[in-house]
Amino acid sequence: MDETWLDPHVPVDLDNCAREPIHIPGSIQPRGVLLVLDDDHTVVQASASTAAHLGIDAADALGRPLADVVGTEAAEVIAAHLRAGGDVRDRNPVLVHVQGVPTDAVLHHPPGAEHLLVVELEAAAGPRPLEHTNTYQAVRGTVGALNRASSLEELYAVTAREVRALTGFDRVMIYRFDADYNGEVVGEDRRADLNSFFGLHYPATDIPPQARALYERNWIRLISDVEYVPSPIVVADPQRSAPLDLTFATLRSVSPMHIEYLQNMGVTASMSISLLKDGRLWGLIACHHYSGPWAPPYGVRAAAEFLGSVLSLRLVAQVEEDRIAAARRVGAELAGLVAASRAEDVPLAEALTGDDTLLTLMAADGAIVRAHGEVATVGCAPPGAGALLEWAVSQGSEVVCTTSLAQDAPGLAAAVPEVAGLLAVTLPSDDAVVWLRREAVYDVDWGGDPRNKEIARGEGEEVRLSPRKSFDRWRETVRGSSLPWTEEQAEIAALLRGHVVEALYLRGRRDARAAEVLQRSALPAQLPEVPGWSFEARYSPADGNRVGGDWYDALELPDGRLAVAVGDVTGHGLAAASTMGKLRNGLRALLVSGAAQQLVATAVRGLDDVMRVTMPDEMATLLLAVVDPATGEAEYARVGHLPLIVLAADGEASWAGPVGVAPLGYVAGTPETGRLTVPPGGGLVLFTDGLIERRETPLVESLSTLRDAFSGGAPLDAVIAAVRDPRSTDDATAVVVRRG
Repeated sequence: MDETWLDPHVPVDLDNCAREPIHIPGSIQPRGVLLVLDDDHTVVQASASTAAHLGIDAADALGRPLADVVGTEAAEVIAAHLRAGGDVRDRNPVLVHVQGVPTDAVLHHPPGAEHLLVVELEAAAGPRPLEHTNTYQAVRGTVGALNRASSLEELYAVTAREVRALTGFDRVMIYRFDADYNGEVVGEDRRADLNSFFGLHYPATDIPPQARALYERNWIRLISDVEYVPSPIVVADPQRSAPLDLTFATLRSVSPMHIEYLQNMGVTASMSISLLKDGRLWGLIACHHYSGPWAPPYGVRAAAEFLGSVLSLRLVAQVEEDRIAAARRVGAELAGLVAASRAEDVPLAEALTGDDTLLTLMAADGAIVRAHGEVATVGCAPPGAGALLEWAVSQGSEVVCTTSLAQDAPGLAAAVPEVAGLLAVTLPSDDAVVWLRREAVYDVDWGGDPRNKEIARGEGEEVRLSPRKSFDRWRETVRGSSLPWTEEQAEIAALLRGHVVEALYLRGRRDARAAEVLQRSALPAQLPEVPGWSFEARYSPADGNRVGGDWYDALELPDGRLAVAVGDVTGHGLAAASTMGKLRNGLRALLVSGAAQQLVATAVRGLDDVMRVTMPDEMATLLLAVVDPATGEAEYARVGHLPLIVLAADGEASWAGPVGVAPLGYVAGTPETGRLTVPPGGGLVLFTDGLIERRETPLVESLSTLRDAFSGGAPLDAVIAAVRDPRSTDDATAVVVRRG
């Protein structure tokens, strides 16, 4: 460790701020008190703010029992709270009365010194979400609004508006990072007289790496007054005490560089809430105040943090939903390309470039395809096409992407000056599909010039580098690059790769027969025979009897319960058939060997692990239900799949509760499950999207049509004939389980 950071006389500047250990500042913000206790609740460290808040000097508090410092009643409440066991952070705050004042006691064990207990004390003012109905209602309403949001933009707007209403800050922004941690303001709610920051970009250097790491561990941070004077932590034995890690401290003092940055922006108070995706910092909810100090009480901050957690989950779900929706939107074009590739009298490269579909999929200017050794082009493809193909294949990745050949391959860029950006998918036998874009001149709006981000400031005889002062909108004109390839376009390219690889296989009759055998092996030879219950199942292949990715299963478990599953693997042919077979067999093994308790969640979690490790490039969905035939009680889970239809005793059909997570391979944590009871005469319907996809018909309308068809009590074959689009390019599966 650089010990100079413990010396308050050493200035912090931009030359050394990247090494600043901001988790051990040695001081707190003085709006409260920090006490550190040893095993017998003796105070071994105390913030200097004890004098102002508790009427006792920090030095006098050291070595004394907690009861002497905060009072016997408060100390007993804290001790009782600790005896309850578990992680004390999960049950913060503890309401105590110190010198007759209601006070929030916030407890945690510091990292690396878990034998110590940190007690932070703040006045318990303002609404408390878990105790006051009005605040709880506000939070509940916000959660409902987030769940109803159907786009990322709507999620951002709802969160900014509701967090500002909850916390009272003058401005609340939703701040999203790109792959390099440059930030963009994608949502904002502000006081009417403030200028907008919406759409502005900020360089990654505004939030250094160690600050981002801290945001991933402690999801909320409040600076109630940027003009605060840090309250140092007084230690009983400085020579033997390691610096206290304040990662989880609510009062932790912040970097003086960050304080100066906020002051330069005119901010008087700030609060940040982390937004995480897969455990990594995805963005921030940034709250700014301009009209003086602002200190939302702990309860309000906890509610805001909860909303940040909900938004994080909804963001992940929405991104996945958007990705799946995008894949479905391009499904017809992809299917058309694959259908064209079936004409064995036409070379595959020529079949894929027969029209502009490849270009419209990616908004590209040109495309090159090499398949089975033959090359074909569409759109604007330069004479150096061969060199572009070789470079893409040489990168050793299934998906290759660059917006600037001049930067990533200057020699190649000089040979093909017409091309600025390239997106490619590589295929077996050094074949590839390559999309090309010309140079695009476009503007990026920054919150200040990102290349002029520091100023020189004199301090006596010293001159140091300080944060930039200008935050006015600054427009950068980008040249020498193509328009950026989006993440969705890269995913579509990867999806197309699967289809093209499939087409390569489908051109071999032997492989086509092997795919058919695999697909048939993924379906049960017979359905269970259980007294009082009946099963019907149908699998309808896509147009042309192509082997698809649909599968279903039904079996009786060792404990007598019934397991029914329907799944869908993206793609067709040998690869999809192989994947569905692996998934079906894997799920059977997990269901048969799993414990009775939480069987559905455990099986889905296990199958997700199997797919993540053994089939990382595949995408699949699953709907699983386990039914007790004696009681009709059912537990179900939906993993990226369409919902479950529940049939009532009178034949009326309805949707099961909105339980669902990302597709297989992308599940985070324990999957959520739903429960229901199948009444006598009722039943369950599990199906795949090929049953409801109709060209030019909205998904919601198709789902309603399917539900209404089952409500009429018609036989399964009649329902399928009535609702399925005969022009569908996707296979369709349905399983109906009825209770007698």
